[in-house]
Amino acid sequence: MSTVTTTKPAAPRTASAAPSEDGRIGLRGNLRHIGALVRRNALQIKQDPESMFDVLFMPIIFTLLFVFVFGGAISGKGNQGEYVNYVVPGLMAMMGMNIAMGVGTGVNDDFKKGVMDRFRSMPIARSSVLIAKIVVELGRMMVAIAILLTVGFILGLSIKTSVLDLFLAIGLSAVFGASLMWIFILLGLTMKTAQAVQGMAMLVLMPLQFGSSIFAPPTTMPGWLQSFTDVNPLSNLADAARGLINGTPLGSSVWITLAWSVGITAVTMPIAVRKFRQKT
Repeated sequence: MSTVTTTKPAAPRTASAAPSEDGRIGLRGNLRHIGALVRRNALQIKQDPESMFDVLFMPIIFTLLFVFVFGGAISGKGNQGEYVNYVVPGLMAMMGMNIAMGVGTGVNDDFKKGVMDRFRSMPIARSSVLIAKIVVELGRMMVAIAILLTVGFILGLSIKTSVLDLFLAIGLSAVFGASLMWIFILLGLTMKTAQAVQGMAMLVLMPLQFGSSIFAPPTTMPGWLQSFTDVNPLSNLADAARGLINGTPLGSSVWITLAWSVGITAVTMPIAVRKFRQKT
């Protein structure tokens, strides 16, 4: 007579990134989710290298355009070299804003394709999806700044302070750029189409970029425009980057830029995450 032995099934393994009993996901789980989503977004870029064209060519086109078209008019004919040291730090500020616009259109497009609905059905932190987007875009921004500086050095850019100050200028641009990305993510979650996001973004970008100290000293502008330039956060970032690279007085531009970055993130990030949860 044979005996039948029953084996107690093994308990299922619990992933360290799984939600806790109260539904919350710990820091370790959040980091794992962000890492996985960053890899997913990076693989998308690898499969679609054309999505890097703006990062690769925008710094070259803008630098050559403004140095050779406006450099002589602003600094005097034959003094484009001086203008390089003025405009390149300003363009670092501009890179962050232009790349941030792509985050909003990307989020909007992912919702249209149903990708975001799939993410929301998974047991992952909602913020991790959006943070992963920002991490990848910051990587794209670093590539754009590297190309911008390379073109700048070819045209005669000189670092009059130190390499550490240069990296501080890059880091400050990245911090401010990341805060702007939350604004455009919110636009991407609010507007119905990617075209609408681009249209609204351009309405914001154009006044901020050209009504700033990025391309020309505010002293050459009318008084009413100087007043706008003084409170424009892009002017503060451009002045801070310019001071760190050229050794000009920084004043309070660094702290004002950091304050803008913290304030924008503190206001827009919770709204964007809530909108991401509730979007239908």
